[in-house]
Amino acid sequence: MTAFTELVSCELPLQLAGMGGGGSDPPLASAVCNAGGFGMLGLGGLPVPAVEQMLDAMTAMTSKPFGVNFLMPFLERPAVELAASRCRMVEFFYDAPDPSLVAMAHDGGALAAWQVGSADEAKAAVDAGCDVVIAQGTEAGGHVRGTKPLREMLADVLASVSVPVVAAGGLGTAGQVKDAIDAGASAVRIGTRFLAADESPAHPDYVDALIAASADDTEITTAFNVGWPDAPHRVLKASLAAAQAATGDVVGIMRFGSMEFPVTRFSTTFPMKGATGNIAAMCMYAGTSVDGVRERRPAADIVAELCSEI
Repeated sequence: MTAFTELVSCELPLQLAGMGGGGSDPPLASAVCNAGGFGMLGLGGLPVPAVEQMLDAMTAMTSKPFGVNFLMPFLERPAVELAASRCRMVEFFYDAPDPSLVAMAHDGGALAAWQVGSADEAKAAVDAGCDVVIAQGTEAGGHVRGTKPLREMLADVLASVSVPVVAAGGLGTAGQVKDAIDAGASAVRIGTRFLAADESPAHPDYVDALIAASADDTEITTAFNVGWPDAPHRVLKASLAAAQAATGDVVGIMRFGSMEFPVTRFSTTFPMKGATGNIAAMCMYAGTSVDGVRERRPAADIVAELCSEI
């Protein structure tokens, strides 16, 4: 047990990254919960009706505690209020900590967490009332707020706050997880490894690209900026090259049930199951932990593997 597992009431000190845009959806998040980790729904900036549907699906798939992640540039406060009443922890990312949002989470009965990119931001999160801080290193996939490699970031944050700290960025093996816990993290936050889980919503071509890639095949860029400008993100270099080589404003179609919408070239949208078109030119987020992605596996197996040395 760690301070994190005791606080959120899960068995293992592993948190699924709250990957926005549907990256951590109910099937994947619930599978992590049922395996003993702490599953997160990545709700980005979904409106209340969509948030309610996701929460309903999640609670139908697991009785374990779980969390919800919101991206600040797209946040709708009524959605936060709803989520706080139905999950164990509400988490925020990509803006300065906001005491009013932390209070809203607490008023709904949830814990509040903030993913940060510096020790100063971590202190601001605790001053705002947060119960948990996630320290993100520059190795992370997806949008990156971290300004230093995880080892340095974690040390800085641990020296600055007394609440449980979760380590995030570039963690893809059991040894790396053990090192983070031994360094003082109360839990680890894993995203890229779970994109190759059987339960992942990622498009098969995206998963194949992750399996074939190494850490050197990723880079931080601001190129995929349609819908979210000036926000650095780590992606597979191949997807950036394919997007640069593509022609036209639209590279494909994304489908959700009976709905479909065009995927603009350099959109932040990543390819999910059901997408068609130039999949290779869509945004393929990946952390340096892609080194650990070598095959498709059930989420429960990934959880067990990553926690096998702690």
